[in-house]
Amino acid sequence: MPTGYVYHPIYLEHNLPGHPENARRLERIMELLEETNVLARLVPIEPRPATEEELQRVHTPAHIAQVRRMAEYGGGHLDPDTYVNARSYDAALMAAGGLLAAVEAILSGKIDNGFALVRPPGHHATPSRAMGFCLFNNVAIAARHALTFPTVQRVLIVDFDVHHGNGTQDVFEADPHVFYVSTHEYPFYPGTGHWTETGKQEGKGTVLNIPLPAGVGDKGYRRVFQELIWPLARRFHPDLILVSAGYDAHWQDPLAMMRLTLTGYGQIAREIVRMAGELCNGCVLFTLEGGYNLDVLAHGVLNSLYALLGEEALSDPFGAPATQETDISDLIERIKEIHNL
Repeated sequence: MPTGYVYHPIYLEHNLPGHPENARRLERIMELLEETNVLARLVPIEPRPATEEELQRVHTPAHIAQVRRMAEYGGGHLDPDTYVNARSYDAALMAAGGLLAAVEAILSGKIDNGFALVRPPGHHATPSRAMGFCLFNNVAIAARHALTFPTVQRVLIVDFDVHHGNGTQDVFEADPHVFYVSTHEYPFYPGTGHWTETGKQEGKGTVLNIPLPAGVGDKGYRRVFQELIWPLARRFHPDLILVSAGYDAHWQDPLAMMRLTLTGYGQIAREIVRMAGELCNGCVLFTLEGGYNLDVLAHGVLNSLYALLGEEALSDPFGAPATQETDISDLIERIKEIHNL
């Protein structure tokens, strides 16, 4: 079955030169996918703008209006980290809508799986606030959309960005239909995502936070998947897996202090694809979040696409760091205990 991708030139028009989250990120990804001839083997999925109604499944009308007004006024900053320019609102609508189109393509059988190569990113955006480079929460909007289909009762969101997706957790922590998993450096921006946060009310037990200390690499991430994520995913048994794919836990990323390699990222993507194959007929959609070393980012996306295509190929021009990994055995045991594993 084919693998799809979402892309549109408008994603490059949300831009602020010198800001870490700028248009060069996506340009570099597209360059590498063309150089390696991977893009030509993917099915293009045409994005559409998300509607106001689709945004309001996650965001307040006041938040949507604030982003729109700031773009209409020519731009500015919603917080010290998060910028808007004249094209940002339209780009953000098309980013969220790109995921909606990809979800529809997967659920209709047009594609088996896919990668939404969109920006601005989304996982920090809360129902009422833009933050952390994010305007609207693309993955949350996609999950809510998927749950309107009769074939989808449960959605698993796996977030391997180095920063905790506080916005995604805020949206779903009381929702029993969505299981949110996050591996992230802790304590680190935005300061949320402690292992004791496991969901609220009806959603109790549907949040798995794995707050990792600095210095965790391929071995630690492998253990996290095998000992924590796999058993809880099997227990939840989703109908669809959505992935917030951030490539900023790589050892050369300028904004974090982790030790993942590109080979490790390839292994993570393969685990998720294998999980989708076992639990939900292969239905999985990746979407772009962070990653701020441009070459690492591009090769990370390439390795994820190799996994989605069912291929063993790996691209890792950077290798492994010389430093030793931080041990996380105690953390894993605490999380096992709180989740009854």
